[in-house]
Amino acid sequence: MRRSEEGGEDFRKRNLRGLRRNLGPRFTLFVLFLRFLVFAALSSWFVAGHLARAADESDGRAAAIALYDDRRYREARAAFRALESVRRPVDEELDFYLGRIALWFDDRDDAITRLERAVRATPASARLHNALGDAYGLAAQQAPLLAKLGWARKCVAAYRKAVELEPENPLYRWSLLGYYLVAPGIAGGGREKALAEAQRLKAIDDMAGRIALATVHLADERADHAFAQFDDLCEQRPDDFMVLYHIGRCAALSGEQIDRGIAALRRCLDLEPPRGEGMPTIPLVHYRLAGLYAARGEEAEAARLRARAWELNPDLRPEKSALKN
Repeated sequence: MRRSEEGGEDFRKRNLRGLRRNLGPRFTLFVLFLRFLVFAALSSWFVAGHLARAADESDGRAAAIALYDDRRYREARAAFRALESVRRPVDEELDFYLGRIALWFDDRDDAITRLERAVRATPASARLHNALGDAYGLAAQQAPLLAKLGWARKCVAAYRKAVELEPENPLYRWSLLGYYLVAPGIAGGGREKALAEAQRLKAIDDMAGRIALATVHLADERADHAFAQFDDLCEQRPDDFMVLYHIGRCAALSGEQIDRGIAALRRCLDLEPPRGEGMPTIPLVHYRLAGLYAARGEEAEAARLRARAWELNPDLRPEKSALKN
């Protein structure tokens, strides 16, 4: 019986060898083809998995940026941090957004770490230099007296670099104007520099320049000059959100023309605010209105409006945008 089984095995082997001889090169090609099919299937599975992960990351990133744009910074921070587990070795976009959010919540160390790393990766990015300037500015505010000057100089250097890279971008000139407006002369600040920057802004963007000039005049306690930046626009564009908002802002910051300011901001509540970085929002309108009603002695209405402002945006921090808004 065993010899019979061995004989059958030898017969099968002889048949297989004969088949290979008869097929010759075609058999070899067939085997190679089968191997190719297996390799292709495995490669497709790997690529499909990689593309699916990339698509998930892209969708997650877009959702996180949308939260950031809506000023929902706590939610945005959580969404961006979730992406860090799959981050690229150098991800300057992720560092930019998490750095900006860190600034919003006064975490200067995290902001500086992230934004310095982003600038090293992309040194030609104006927005990164500008954001890093903000981080150095926060450090200057928080630092002990003897360290403030060093941080201030790094701050203005970063702002100037952003302007050098994109001289026509109003956002970066605003940063420089704000620095000149609040920094002491020993650190390179000064009203004349701020006014000159406001005039440059006006040459680039008329509305941005008007807001900048109004800001400088308000800092100099010249409310009439601040209101005058918008008087002609009130007649030309009576339902322009930005014009109305800044009439209200002038009233809130100066304590003058309060009734006019309340009327302007009330009208803003019926309009769509502009979108974009540094633009005033509906929660900010409620906050400014609250200040005006408080100035008029109507504390109950002021409290209601303040509560509504933080109900609409729990992450609202008016001092973070006080320079422009």
